[in-house]
Amino acid sequence: MHNLITILGPTACGKTRLAAHLAAAIDGEIISADSRQVYRGMDIGTGKDLCDYQVGDRHIPYHLLDIVDPGYKYNLYEYQRDFLRAYHDVESRGVMPILCGGTGLYLESVLRAYRLDEVPQNAELRASLEDKTLAELTTILASYKQLHNTTDVDTTRRAIRAIEIEEYYRTHPQDQRDFPHIRSLTIGVDVSRDIRRERISSRLAKRVEEGMIPEIERLLQTVTPDDLIYYGLEYKFVTLYVIGQLTKDEMLRQLEIAIHQFAKRQMTWFRGMERRGTHIHWIDGTQSEADKVAQILQIASQNSD
Repeated sequence: MHNLITILGPTACGKTRLAAHLAAAIDGEIISADSRQVYRGMDIGTGKDLCDYQVGDRHIPYHLLDIVDPGYKYNLYEYQRDFLRAYHDVESRGVMPILCGGTGLYLESVLRAYRLDEVPQNAELRASLEDKTLAELTTILASYKQLHNTTDVDTTRRAIRAIEIEEYYRTHPQDQRDFPHIRSLTIGVDVSRDIRRERISSRLAKRVEEGMIPEIERLLQTVTPDDLIYYGLEYKFVTLYVIGQLTKDEMLRQLEIAIHQFAKRQMTWFRGMERRGTHIHWIDGTQSEADKVAQILQIASQNSD
């Protein structure tokens, strides 16, 4: 019998809305697996869409959103620690936890029970990597055979941190953090490439209309440009626009391309998860919410042993 339901998929596939409707149907609670939505005040740019957690007259409880301040470098070790706290809390109350998100490494660290250490900074390694391009750093990262993520590595600082973590694990045995036996029913929300591109483009326009640029201007009052650029995607390109390094047209064009590339990398990661042993039941993301929930419940009943 599964003790977790996971809803995953690329950006703009509708996974959060689906997870909320599923939670409403089974009295579940959602645990986020999004590396940017942990930050307070980073709402529009991360697509937090808190209205998705309102299903009819019900507010669906969620965990691991808005838990750290912008500027902080939240990491995988902390995510797994915080996931376990939330998971034990939800399960102890007899409620089904629903893990939902698109950050591949966060998801896989839970589903495959990675044993993790808190990784310190390596000044010598950082100095040796600081002059390399993002392409060169990505190539280095790809040479490691173990964990690390390429889905969120869209700035040199994030790539260097990813390499730093991989290098640490290459030379240090992993700890034996107590980890529950997770039996997840894992659902992937699938939409065609053309529909995904259409949704990304319309969603970006909507976020600009809703105030994404003013949101980032407010963040820059307390967070340095470098720290916001570290988070990539919207926070990278809009920051570059606000500080005068890109025109608005350049920012929008480059950001849209980057989000499309990001979604493609997410799908590559999910396919890799399947090759590494995670069974994902893919469902058609263009169905109605009711039909998707009904399909998930059917899959759950067929996989209840």
